[in-house]
Order: sequence, then structure tokens, then C-alpha cells
Amino acid sequence: MTAPSVAGPAIRVQGLEKSYGKLDVLRGVDFDVARGSVFALLGSNGSGKTTTVKILATLLKADAGTASVNGFDVAAQPENARGSISLTGQFAAVDEVLSGRENLVLVAKLRHLKQPGTIADDLLGRFSLTEAGARKVSTYSGGMRRRLDIAMSLIGNSPVIFLDEPTSGLDPEARIEVWQAVKELADHGTTVLLTTQHLDEAEQLADRIAILHQGRIIVNGTLAELKRLFPPATVEYVEKQPTLEEIFLAIIGGAGKSDATGPDNAADTDTNAGHATGTNR
Repeated sequence: MTAPSVAGPAIRVQGLEKSYGKLDVLRGVDFDVARGSVFALLGSNGSGKTTTVKILATLLKADAGTASVNGFDVAAQPENARGSISLTGQFAAVDEVLSGRENLVLVAKLRHLKQPGTIADDLLGRFSLTEAGARKVSTYSGGMRRRLDIAMSLIGNSPVIFLDEPTSGLDPEARIEVWQAVKELADHGTTVLLTTQHLDEAEQLADRIAILHQGRIIVNGTLAELKRLFPPATVEYVEKQPTLEEIFLAIIGGAGKSDATGPDNAADTDTNAGHATGTNR
């Protein structure tokens, strides 16, 4: 059952600390996440991203500080907090023996929801999996599995979803599929806390970005605010070459999903090879 909505930010973290023995993983983390927004927690491996998510998901207790989800303190009201969230980890938690639709129906039944078949069909359509719904998940691509995993986490209409490095290990085309799924979540009003170590992922998806480094938030703002931290770009003429990702997607026909240059536009790429761009000096 979905927890009732509570006023205030969807997520609030204040002074969060966590250590494993002598290793200080979180050293006073503070941030708020507005309702219906995508918030990216950006950091390298070992920076404390997953530890933060585990605390917010009531899977781990903090040593100090407070954290609330949907207005519920995760330490004092863990059941209420859990009723407000869904969590998708770094690896897709799907049953490969079952079909995509059967995975969704199973979760809906486990949550004692009415009309599990209708719920499954709606989610298959929402995540562009209708045609593959009857196939075993073992035949799915990495991107399809991850989209199904996210769809499963939405059963029950949780107002807040945690995506812990959702594109870890995926190829470029699959990553774009997941990006589209995350954008769909935001369009439907779901609050998303996204952890990632990919800068382009945060740039593509997030309303606000916080950089977690050595257990502390060192910067927190919109992409525009973060860009203003650097000196203005100077303009010079450079030859712009396509990135390897653009080349890859063009060759396999995934250009339409990423705005990459496709085979039909190859001539345009050559024609526009040299033009003015801004670079930081």
C-alpha cells in the first residue's frame, strides 16, 4: 500500500555519518530532494553513494544525523518510510525463467494488488515492452531487463524511487533506453534519487546534481549553477569529430534514440566537420 503524501521535500538528509570500523564513509552529508524531481548523487566508486541509498531505504542504520523520506524518519518510522519507496539496485532483479509480464504479475500479487494483469500490461506499455511481454526474460537485452526491473519497482505507485547506478555494465544503446525510462518516471511525477559515476548521465537526467566526495557533499546545484563555477568559455575554431558513442549508435541504427548522427545524415557530418565551438581555457 502506498504511504500517504506528506508536505515538505521528498527526501531530507542532515548531518548523515557512517563508518565501517576505521573507515569513515559518510562524514556529515546534507541535501534535500524536491518532490517530482530527479536528483543525481554523483561520485566515484567508494564515495558513499550506495551507503547513502541503503540508509534512506532503511537497509542500513546511520551512526549520526537524520534522514527522512516522504516526511518519515527512516530510523524512527522505518515501516512508513519503506511504504513510500522503491529501490532498484545496480543489477536487475528479474526472474529470467519467467516472461516479462509474469514478473510484473508476480510482484503485483505479492503486494496484494487488484487486477495484477492490468497493472502488468500498463507497465509493459509504459516502458515499451508490450511486444516482448510474453517472452522469457532470458531473451531480453540488458536495457530491456533494466527497464523491466524499473517497471517492477513502480508497482504500488511509490512516490519515491532510488536508482543505484541503473546503467552500470550496460552498453551505450541500453543506457539510452534506461535514460528514457527515467525521464518517463519524472514525467509521471515520481521523485527519483539517482546515483551514478557517469557525468553525462547526470547531465542528461537530473534537475539538481550533488557531488559526493570523500564522504561529503562538495557541491549541490542545477547544471547551470555548476557551470557558473567555471570561468566563461572562450570561443575558438576547432574541428568537431563525432564521438565514439555517436559512431557506435549510428552504425547499429540507434541514432534516433540519442540524437546521434545516423547513416542518413553521414554527409551532413562531413559537411559540418569544422565550426566554432566553445572550449574552456
